[in-house]
Amino acid sequence: MVDSIGWKAGGVSRITAPVPIAPVAKPAAGASSEPMAAPVATESTRLAKSLAAAPPVDTDRVAQIRKAIADGKFPLSPSTIADRLIALKLEWKSNDQA
Repeated sequence: MVDSIGWKAGGVSRITAPVPIAPVAKPAAGASSEPMAAPVATESTRLAKSLAAAPPVDTDRVAQIRKAIADGKFPLSPSTIADRLIALKLEWKSNDQA
């Protein structure tokens, strides 16, 4: 008989041992004490810096949604909200994001 693939109760657990931190290497006796040159900024680092400077939330859009909810014009579907909360908790993609 062949065992099935997957998790079994009482199976072997994988416990890892702690890894010691390596000591910091000291510069050689004849090495220069000048600091190393800074790396050249790439496009991705420039983009990351510009996104970090901007606020993470579009406050105008939040205000529009709040007003639509208050006016009763924003469609709220409890089943859609529940599906997305479950997908977020389980790190799934919801049906409309596939």
